[in-house]
Amino acid sequence: MGVAKTPAVLWLLGAVLVLGVSVSPAQGAKTRYHDFFIKESNYTRLCKERTVLTVNGQFPGPTIYARKGDLVIVNVYNQGDKNITIHWHGVDQPRNPWSDGPEYITQCPIRPGGNFTYRVILSEEEGTLWWHAHSDFDRTTVHGAIVIHPKLGTTFPFKKPHKEIPVILGEWWKADVNHLLEEAERTGGEINISDANTINGQPGDLFPCSKAGTYKIPVQHGKTYLLRIINAGLSNDLFFGVARHNLTVVGTDGHYTKPFTVKHIMIAPGQTMDALLEADRADGGRYYMAARTFASNPNIEVNNSTATAILEYMDDTPTRGPPEFPANLPGVNDIDSATAYTAQLRSLGSKDHPVDVPRQVDERMLITIAVNVLPCAPNKTCGGPAGNRFAASLNNVSFASPSVDILGAYYRSIRGVFEADFPNKPPFFFNFTDVDNDPVERWATKRGTKVKVVEYGAVVEVVFQDTSILGAENHPMHLHGFTFYVVGRGFGNFDEQKDPATYNLVDPPHQNTVSVPKAGWAAIRFRATNPGVWFMHCHFDRHVVWGMNTVFIVQDGKAPEVKMLPPPPNMPTC
Repeated sequence: MGVAKTPAVLWLLGAVLVLGVSVSPAQGAKTRYHDFFIKESNYTRLCKERTVLTVNGQFPGPTIYARKGDLVIVNVYNQGDKNITIHWHGVDQPRNPWSDGPEYITQCPIRPGGNFTYRVILSEEEGTLWWHAHSDFDRTTVHGAIVIHPKLGTTFPFKKPHKEIPVILGEWWKADVNHLLEEAERTGGEINISDANTINGQPGDLFPCSKAGTYKIPVQHGKTYLLRIINAGLSNDLFFGVARHNLTVVGTDGHYTKPFTVKHIMIAPGQTMDALLEADRADGGRYYMAARTFASNPNIEVNNSTATAILEYMDDTPTRGPPEFPANLPGVNDIDSATAYTAQLRSLGSKDHPVDVPRQVDERMLITIAVNVLPCAPNKTCGGPAGNRFAASLNNVSFASPSVDILGAYYRSIRGVFEADFPNKPPFFFNFTDVDNDPVERWATKRGTKVKVVEYGAVVEVVFQDTSILGAENHPMHLHGFTFYVVGRGFGNFDEQKDPATYNLVDPPHQNTVSVPKAGWAAIRFRATNPGVWFMHCHFDRHVVWGMNTVFIVQDGKAPEVKMLPPPPNMPTC
């Protein structure tokens, strides 16, 4: 789809000459154009019609198809009734934080009636990523897949599938989820759980009024299908499987893995998994694809429903019975199954897709993850624990979003927007994972807009440490601007003397969202070779709202080609 030559597009065309920098696609790649119209649309789910925000009237939104190294230009027109931004989840955006998308981090939001042109610069990504709104809880319905094929002249590192199918797992609320967010922010209490999980926007026929809309995938016996699975949900890890069919996992987060075959996967919010499905049932039939909540913390209320879609053999006889359900889909609290699945993820490590794990570390960080409380306003009682307000933190800093974007403040040297003193370790140490001992005095946190500044080229190791404060649980931690290696994970408290000896420095998974295990830790490494301002946060959206976030600022390198690009001319204003 073509777009008008807006000031931002004209800036793209002139940037090479005027600025001495390249924003063109890689040699042999293409520039692809899309228009995204943010608009309200009516959708009926669970027997009730509701008005929701969509892109181009579609829910889920349109899939972006590209090849490795392409440049994708997306002009977003906000025809809705509220501010919005779009994030290109898992796209590193080399030197281009201006198009990354999180509101008040890298940009001011696009106001109703406004528009902004995003430059989505693809580099090393190949596989499945996704895009979503990065403002309030808008990504409930404003999201879609990004499919990145190999460059022309290259191919998949596995047999080419007969067909590729995006499978977007999500959630649905009967109520307006942003109204629920506003109420929770007013009271300081929990945010109401969703009413259903969904597969490609549909709850499936286990829910009322949902049979006719159940998503169906027609298959032919003997063919291979590539399922591009995305967890776009706001609050649930999910188990996913297909009755009487295996899944061979071949990729995660836009990077290939060593193939391994399983009955089910566990996928955290923000993550993607590429899985091959062989339509090998000689007797044909109909089979449920099912997505069930995995809840690691039994002390909080969750939507423990199961969404379904149907895999149908088209060469079967017309008289078909009801679909079979996956007999081995794990239960809602099955942490052993989740752990066993995640442990199998390994980078492919081939000649065409090499592994390059940094061996020497320049910056080491231990970051504790916690749900906390903040005091309620004087003479008031809030809806959180002990009458306080719910909060969340990293290293006991509960992130406070500023009223102007951090990227603009950093670029223009505006003082007073953020503090460059995010700590490398927690302020106090204790038995972080003692789930039987959670004294009230550990609940409190403090607000602050603290960022971590890193020199260009430094190798950073972050160990995320879950804590038992107000309940231990898994946390999907996502870093913008980088794909990192998940070099280690374990249960209990991280031991800096012993645990590094267990690291996988040969073929660790290459991801942008890591599932930190309940009452455990996960270690990641990355090279800070992408100058700019990059958000890091839990991908449970209630935790984002509560403050489980921080920002990395990677300084410019010395040469022009390792400096952050200048801003485009049409950046939204606050």
